[in-house]
Amino acid sequence: MKRTTPVRTQNRRRRLGFTLLELLIVLAIIGVIAAMVVPRLFGTLDKSKINATKTSIDALERTIDLYRVDNGYPTAISDLMQTVDKDGREIDPFLDKIPRDAWGNDLHYEAKNSKAKTTRPAIWSSGPDGQDDNGGNDDINNWSDLVQQ
Repeated sequence: MKRTTPVRTQNRRRRLGFTLLELLIVLAIIGVIAAMVVPRLFGTLDKSKINATKTSIDALERTIDLYRVDNGYPTAISDLMQTVDKDGREIDPFLDKIPRDAWGNDLHYEAKNSKAKTTRPAIWSSGPDGQDDNGGNDDINNWSDLVQQ
């Protein structure tokens, strides 16, 4: 005697998985959503790194102002790490190490700001591309706000 499976059971077995077309449609939808979301996430990440770098530049500027009260403007950023003042007395350094931007690059310092008409020293980051453009292009600096005014 031949065993037959009821039609209902056969249909149920066929419907247990997804068809290739259904899987492709789901993957296409996920791809479209990812294409919209991922660039926004990276844009937000870049903005947060730029803001963090501006904060680092501001903090370095305040540290330089504290140094300036006793010693005048430092000629190089390494002056802020000295443990002896100009009279030979031991002092606590103003910095432990050269500050870095959000991309891990050292901040740049120029005592005489030749980039803007200001007495403030120039401080800048190489920016997202990591290339030192002397404060231009995508570099982040402390004088662009002064130039725009």
